[in-house]
Amino acid sequence: MSLTLEHVSRVVDGQTWIDDANLRFEAGSFNVLLGRTLSGKTSLMRLMAGLDKPDSGRILMNGVDVTHKPVRLRNVSMVYQQFINYPTMTVFENIASPLRQAGVSNELIQSKVLETARMLRIEKFLQRHPLELSGGQQQRTAMARALVKDAELILFDEPLVNLDYKLREELRQEMRELFKARHTIAIYATTEPNEALALGGTTTILHEGRVIQSGKAAEVYHQPQTVLAAELFSEPPINLMPGRISGNEVSFANFVHFPLNVDLRAIGEGEFRFGVRPSHISLVPSNDDDLELAVTVEVAEISGSETFLHVRSEHFLLVLHLPGVHEYDVDAPIRVYIPTHKLFVFDGQGRLVQAPGRRIARVA
Repeated sequence: MSLTLEHVSRVVDGQTWIDDANLRFEAGSFNVLLGRTLSGKTSLMRLMAGLDKPDSGRILMNGVDVTHKPVRLRNVSMVYQQFINYPTMTVFENIASPLRQAGVSNELIQSKVLETARMLRIEKFLQRHPLELSGGQQQRTAMARALVKDAELILFDEPLVNLDYKLREELRQEMRELFKARHTIAIYATTEPNEALALGGTTTILHEGRVIQSGKAAEVYHQPQTVLAAELFSEPPINLMPGRISGNEVSFANFVHFPLNVDLRAIGEGEFRFGVRPSHISLVPSNDDDLELAVTVEVAEISGSETFLHVRSEHFLLVLHLPGVHEYDVDAPIRVYIPTHKLFVFDGQGRLVQAPGRRIARVA
C-alpha cells in the first residue's frame, strides 16, 4: 500500500489552498502534517480522502490513479478534532457501524469490535452511550470506529486538541504503539511542533498550502532547510539574529562580537542569519563557548511548570524556554547565555548553511 500525491493543487474562490504538493507515504508508516492554522493540513487530508478533488495533479493509491474516485469507494477512515459519534447508539454500535455498512457478518463484528475496544481500553463501556463518557473516552470511541475496519489510510485531523494535557500524552503514546503493528498509512495533523516530535515517524511542514520540507521528524527538526522551516518546527519559534562572519570573529547586529568557534570556521566570511532555539538559551553559563548577553526582561510568561522568558537587547529580541517557574519584574536587567555551538546559520536567501553539529554544503 502506498499513497502518492503528484503536483496536487487546489484553488477555492481564486485562493490557492494547496500549491503543487508532491508527497509519498508507505504502508506501515506514521506521518505528521505540521503547520499553523490555515496552513492547508485539513485541505490536504480531504484531498487524500476523496472528499474534495484537486484542480490539478494526481493522487495514486498502490500506483492506481484515484484522483476522481469518491470517498465511499476508498478504504479510508478519518478522525476529527471534535468527538463525532452517534449519540443514540451504544459505544459498541458506534464502533461496529462501518462494519455493518460493509456487510460484515455479526460474528466477525463481535470479535473485531471487542478486539479494537480492548486496544483502546474502552471495552468496559461498550454498552454505554457516548454522552455517558468522558471526553477522552469519547475520542477513543471515534478512534476505534476508524481503526476497526482496517482501512488502508487513516487520517487524524488534530484529534487530541480538545483533550487535557494528561489525556493527550496518554493517547499519543498509545497511537505510536497501535500503528507499529498495523499495515496501514496513518497521517496525523497538528499545529504543535512538540507533538510532531513526540509522535515521531515522518513530518511534513506545511505553510500557506505549500510543502516546506518533509522527512524523518528528527532530521527535519535538526536540519531545517530554510528559516521558515526552522521557525515552524520550533515552539516558541527559533530566535533569529542578523550577523556577520569576518576574519576570526562573529558579530551580531554589529554590537556583539565573539571569536569563531570550531563549528563556524568552515563557513567563510559573509552576512548571515544566526538562529538559536529558545530551549538552548540559559540563565547560567554551562559551556566553554557560551556567549554572554546583557538583556532586559520584557515579560516572564509562566505556563504550568515552565516559563517563556521574553527579553530584549539594544538590537534584537529573544525568547527563552526555561524549565520551572521563573518570576522577573518587567525591565529587570539580567544576563543570558547562548551556546555558540548550538547556532543554526542561514544565508541571505534563508537557506540552511549549517546546523549544530551538521555542516551543509554551500549553495552558490
